[in-house]
This record gives sequence, structure tokens and C-alpha cells, in this order.
Amino acid sequence: MVYYDPYQFDFVLRLEENWQIIKAELDQLGADDFVPYPEKYLLQKRTGWEIFGIYFLGVKIDGNCDRCPETAKLVKTIPGMITAGFSRLAPGAHIVPHAGKPTSVFRCHLGLSVPEHCAMRVAAETKRWSNGKCVVFDDTSEHEAWNLSDRYRDILLLDFKIPAGFARVC
Repeated sequence: MVYYDPYQFDFVLRLEENWQIIKAELDQLGADDFVPYPEKYLLQKRTGWEIFGIYFLGVKIDGNCDRCPETAKLVKTIPGMITAGFSRLAPGAHIVPHAGKPTSVFRCHLGLSVPEHCAMRVAAETKRWSNGKCVVFDDTSEHEAWNLSDRYRDILLLDFKIPAGFARVC
């Protein structure tokens, strides 16, 4: 299994209930506030995937948390949260197939501004994001994402430790 039922994780409902607050904080950011995703080898084109970090490897990015205080408060309450931030995929961008390394974490995406013709594939299964809804998946499985629209695709991206006692299906 590579996608998991997001409602197995208590924090998902809180994120979905507050998605419009999170989106409002995203919407007040400018294009210059985002930085290119650091692992450029993942991009088919050298541009197109940008991030606005809130937490990185468990460390609070103070200035960015100050800019998005409600989002920062929400993600801080997620048990085992490691990384959190906004992920922006430009029109026409493609994140090429790749797999994450840490086997002790899952990734969660909360759709914030998702135009049509945007999707991701994890292993053999392709899914679309939906505004206000979470998708949870195993980042160690090969995955890719694309935006074939003429608008940006924005999500809240989270990495969190797999809860103790959780039966991970490989």
C-alpha cells in the first residue's frame, strides 16, 4: 500500500477544517517568498517547484512562522511533525520519478489551490489533489507529480513520523 486512509491520523481533520485559514496565509505570500526546491535533480526542467518552509527537520523557521502564524500553530500540534511548508508547482512543471529515503516517515499533502490537470503518481496509482483534502502516502515509494494547467498548484506539504504501533504495509 502506498496511499493511506488519511483519517487514520487525528491531525488530518484539524487541517481540513482549517484549510481556508491556511490558504489565506498562503495567499498573502508573494512570488519572491518562495525558493526553488533544493533537490533540483528531481525536476525535469530546472525550474518550477518552489517551497516556503515553515519547519525543516523539526526546526522552526522563525520569520516564516511569523508570516503564517495560524498555519505554524496548526502544524506544530501534529505528532511527530518533521517538515512543513507550502509547495508550489508551476504551470507545465514535472517532478520526475523519485523515492524518498527515510523509512520512518509518511508524507501528507493538503490541497490549497489545485487546478485541473494536476496529479501525482505513487507506485502504480495516480491521484489528483482536492482543495481542502489531505492525501497521505509513503514517500519511499517511487512517485512523481505534474502540473499540466496554466495556473500554479499549491499544497501544504508535511512529513511526519509514522506513529508507534502503526502497521505499515509494504
